[in-house]
Amino acid sequence: MSDLLAIYVADCRERQANKRTFDERMLRLNDWWGDKRLSDVTGATCRAYVESRKAFSPKGGTGGARRDLEDLRAAIGHHKREGLHRGEVKVALPAKGAPKERWLTRSEAAALLWYCWRTKKARRVSKKADYKRYAPYAEDTYPLRHLARFILLGLYTGSRAGALASAAFERGEGRSYVDLEAGLFYRLAEGKQETRKRQPPVPISARLMTHIRIWAERRGDATHLVEFAGKPVQSVKTALNRATDKLGLENVTPHTLRHTAATWMMQNGAETWQAAGFLGMSQQMVEKVYAHHHPEYQRDAANRLATGRKRPNVSAMNAPKNRGQKANERI
Repeated sequence: MSDLLAIYVADCRERQANKRTFDERMLRLNDWWGDKRLSDVTGATCRAYVESRKAFSPKGGTGGARRDLEDLRAAIGHHKREGLHRGEVKVALPAKGAPKERWLTRSEAAALLWYCWRTKKARRVSKKADYKRYAPYAEDTYPLRHLARFILLGLYTGSRAGALASAAFERGEGRSYVDLEAGLFYRLAEGKQETRKRQPPVPISARLMTHIRIWAERRGDATHLVEFAGKPVQSVKTALNRATDKLGLENVTPHTLRHTAATWMMQNGAETWQAAGFLGMSQQMVEKVYAHHHPEYQRDAANRLATGRKRPNVSAMNAPKNRGQKANERI
């Protein structure tokens, strides 16, 4: 199996949208499947792989095993299309997890932003020999302000974490960027191939644009909108976990910001086709996951259910329209 995976990496790695995560999945697959044969791919071994991945999941989930096995299935299919084996080899995938519907209320989002913007980290000055305690704090820093920026971008653009992390003030290879003059966010990074997870350019709201222009004026040597220690962030998971744990907010991930943006759109009465275009997802997905937040969601059907049925006036229906009609009935 190690040769099969090596062929798949050599032939298909360059067209992967995220090469880093692809390489990580290939390494995991090779560690577990590398010494096995193609005939060893059965339902039992696939389930054993899922169980092995659960050990790395803090919440007892499948630990990304389904995504790994999807790559294994693609590698086996590529191997067969190249004429390197015959016959059908099926990979048993675990069931998909339930869709995550966690979103932030406006009060939760406000509390999270306030905490990230105002939290200070104190640095102590050197201790004097005759002091039994540390001297007073000499300098305050704000270690979570980069997270506040990330959250604002996520809430008001509904973009995925990768686009937010690579957002820059100017165009460049491997960057998404903000056009300050046009007020547009080009979410698809330069040189990156379009995938099923569409990332169309979107207009930036006036409220968010005000913040971005202030960041641009004060950026100094910064090239990206979200930087930490002078470098663009790769991930904000650690910082976000710290902030949400402090506030008692559960099950909040960077992707929760995207769910929140979609939910707020529906709550404010946006049309599903407009929300779908803005978020870069299908209209069917918006209707399936978020439409029930719309204030008019199935409202007409509910009202019709509550309205009493009008009964026809039987006596009026049977009454003759005129005397001539009554006379004709007697004949």
